[in-house]
Order: sequence, then C-alpha cells, then structure tokens
Amino acid sequence: FLQVDPKDYMLTGIKDETVGRLPGKLNGQQFVIQDCENCNIYILDHSATITIDDCTNCRIVLGPVKGSVFFRDCKDCKCVVACQQFRTRDCKKMEVFLCCATQPIIESSTGMKFGCFQYYYPDLAFHFKDAGLSIFNNNWSNVHDFTPVSGETNWSLLPEDAAVLDYVPLPDSDEFKSVRVSTDSGRSIIPVTWGQRRKESDESCLFVFFAGDYTTANARKLIDEVVGKGFVLVQTKEVSMRPEDASRVFQQNVEDFTDLITKGPVVALELNGDGVVETCRNIANEVFSSSKVFVSENKTTSSRDVDNFFNFADMQMGI
Repeated sequence: FLQVDPKDYMLTGIKDETVGRLPGKLNGQQFVIQDCENCNIYILDHSATITIDDCTNCRIVLGPVKGSVFFRDCKDCKCVVACQQFRTRDCKKMEVFLCCATQPIIESSTGMKFGCFQYYYPDLAFHFKDAGLSIFNNNWSNVHDFTPVSGETNWSLLPEDAAVLDYVPLPDSDEFKSVRVSTDSGRSIIPVTWGQRRKESDESCLFVFFAGDYTTANARKLIDEVVGKGFVLVQTKEVSMRPEDASRVFQQNVEDFTDLITKGPVVALELNGDGVVETCRNIANEVFSSSKVFVSENKTTSSRDVDNFFNFADMQMGI
C-alpha cells in the first residue's frame, strides 16, 4: 500500500509559475488548488473532485472531474473545465470554457462568462470515460444563478467565435509541452455546440444514433459533415430510453426502434439551419445506410421531434 503524500494532491500559494499534474498522476483522486496568483495551471488527468479557492489572475485547465468542481473567492481567472457538477461562490470576472453534465450553478458571483469546452490531449477521451462523463452531455450554457440581483446579469455567454487560445495559453514549460495539447475546436474531444444562444433558423433536425460499436465515431462523422456544410450543432445528449419513452419521442416509427434502445444509450443531436432536414436525410442515406438511425422526416414535424426528445432527456437527467 503506497503512502499518499497530501502535497501531491494540492497546489498552494504559488505565484507567477506554470504548474500542474501530468496524465497518470492523479488517477481519480481529489485535488485542491488554493492561494495561487498569476499562474498557468494544467491538471491533465481525471480526478474525483477539485476545489479552487482564493486564486487571482490564473489560467486553469482541469481534465475530467467525476464529481464537482467548486471555485470560491476567485477572480480574473480563465478556465477550461470538464466535470459532472460546476459551482462558483463569491467569484468575480471569470471566463470558463465548460463541459458540465448537469446545470452549472453560480452563487454570489459576478461577471461570469461561459463558452463550450474545446480542448484536446491524447489521453483526454480515456479520462472522460474514467470519470464516467459522456462527451455528448454538456450543459455549458444552461447556467443557474442561485443569487440573482434584480436588473443585473451576473453571467453571459462568450461570443460564439471565442477561441480558447485567446484566454488560456498552451503550456510552455518542457514538462507539459510533451503532452501535445491542442485547442483547435475541430479537434476538441467535446463537440462544440451552439447552446442556448438564439438559433439563426426556425428549422432544426433531430438525428439519433442507437447503441453500437461505432456510435461515437458515427455521431462525430455526422457532425463534421453537417457543420462542414454550414449548419449549426445546437445540442447533443447521450441517454438511456425505455420502450415507453421511445413511443413518446419517435411516435409513428416506434416499432423500428424498440429493440435497438435495449442495447444501450442513444446519442441524439439537434442540428439547425435552413434546409438542414433534407441535408441530414441525404447524409443518412449516403453515409449511414448500413446503420439504423432516426432522422426527422420533414421540417413541419422536425421541431416537434427535437422538443420531444430533449424534453424527455432533460427530465431523465433531472435538468
């Protein structure tokens, strides 16, 4: 039995440095960051929970956290974070590129800005799995302000073209350079979604992949194809369904899908833009003809498909 040194699981009182933990160093333990100033902090591993207290003017990257990430009394921090639960208390002026499986919560915090997680390093996909997080369940833009002030907005969304590199630099120390980090949104492990910004078109399409060996790869391929044609990925979900859920969501085509949903969770995507339904149907026929998928049939019913599915998924996940 290895003796655990608590100092290996904390960063305390550091100033003007690049510090952090390499892949394999935390292996699902909890971690603490406190009293740091003007630091670049890279936690490139999965962990149980992370608390960040009294940090000022720091750039912070947190690999997948199985439980909660809690920022307290921090200000002027720019972060990339993936977690099950995200919370801030008494924080000021933070920009966060977030992947969060539940609804992010801010409390007594002001000047908070949120964008969609965009990050890559070679072990990151494995770290998401180790932390029990789905790359398709990201509620980054669905923020709940626990202490709203009448007439003031304590949080907003970053512009859709906000790039991680303009906020959080790539690691420049030899120790972390070896990890081959990329902030290119096209390489992001998490699909970059539009979130709760106003949609540019009234036409949305629901596209659902059923459990199988290639579900994730197929969903990524579809996203690349459709986004490459100028459409927008609004939101994604990975969720388990029962036959009665399927009949509510897929209505007329339900017999086609009943046995597929017993094989495991489905991955659903909402894509948006004028002509998106026809484009998705064509891609389903050309690219995914050998897989069983659900695609909205026409644009008069497609919005209902989207609402039916995501209302069900959010209820299922308690969001």
